[in-house]
Amino acid sequence: MRPVALAAALLLATVAAAASGQPRSPAAHYAVAGSIAGPDGGWDLLAVDAGARRLYIARTANVMAVDLRHNDRVDALGTVQRGHAVVPIPGTGRVLVTSGTDNRARIYDGRTGHLAADVEVGHDPDGAIWDARLHAVLVVNAEGGSVSVVDPVRGRVIRTIALAPGLELATLDENGLLYINNEDENVVHVADPATGRVLAAIPLTGCEHPTGLGYDRIGHRLISACGNGKAAVTDVVTRRVVQLIDIGQGPDGLVVDAARGLAFVPCGRDGELDVIPLRGAGPLAVADRVRTEVGARTIALDPVTGNLYLPAARFGPQPAGGGRRPMIPGSFHILVVAPERHR
Repeated sequence: MRPVALAAALLLATVAAAASGQPRSPAAHYAVAGSIAGPDGGWDLLAVDAGARRLYIARTANVMAVDLRHNDRVDALGTVQRGHAVVPIPGTGRVLVTSGTDNRARIYDGRTGHLAADVEVGHDPDGAIWDARLHAVLVVNAEGGSVSVVDPVRGRVIRTIALAPGLELATLDENGLLYINNEDENVVHVADPATGRVLAAIPLTGCEHPTGLGYDRIGHRLISACGNGKAAVTDVVTRRVVQLIDIGQGPDGLVVDAARGLAFVPCGRDGELDVIPLRGAGPLAVADRVRTEVGARTIALDPVTGNLYLPAARFGPQPAGGGRRPMIPGSFHILVVAPERHR
């Protein structure tokens, strides 16, 4: 994460003044319940196919697949060049993975690794999400500043929506509107993927370099994980930030568990998972900080069990000449964080 500024004093005063009413009920306790080993190498975003009971992780050169029934079978699927996001396509057993360096979105059979389609998208495809209304995958082209609406059956782009460079993660609301964080401009872009219509962006006042993004359908609000130790809560009706929540440093993901009324922010620099209850009166706040590991910055939710999955690894000292710290061989693994009743 880049250096960040403090939030605007005026907004903080407004948030403090709003902190009245009854406190929220504390969240159920979560803790690390185990881990799943995997091959060394880089990683980024991950997703659970709840129906197939499979976990998929976008790796540097392929997709890693884990059988969640046993948590012990690990497969490598396909080939990519700097994989960023993987999206299970419901009812098909297939997954779409974004290949960042060569500007492709590839669709593979989730069990055999057979290549079903190879789609050219925009520059630097990063995040991607499933749009159930359109039966399409929305691929976010980070540096290209656009969204490619991909038909996974025909294997082609059916629409491109131009926004702005610096795009990060995305979410959808109950009306099918698409929201995407822009970490360069500190705004949330809004568009209708069904028509390609672009609405005015929403400023993220007090939020610097937003990455992870989730939507709370009950509260009609977005939650953006920010690089300055804040989570920005945005009311989508009034189109403004209504609260800033103190979180840890180094988030690169966020997930909302709608069934349990919780939001989770993996703060990789601090090695913690922040748990935010969404139901009840009063302002939102972190109710639990689960100790994970430094570097555990992305996250996936299993909606069936409530378990959360966070990839991590151990790293050696920084080289004398600078650059990235080397990964310690054999150290890559996926942390399994579970609610108390599932441990």
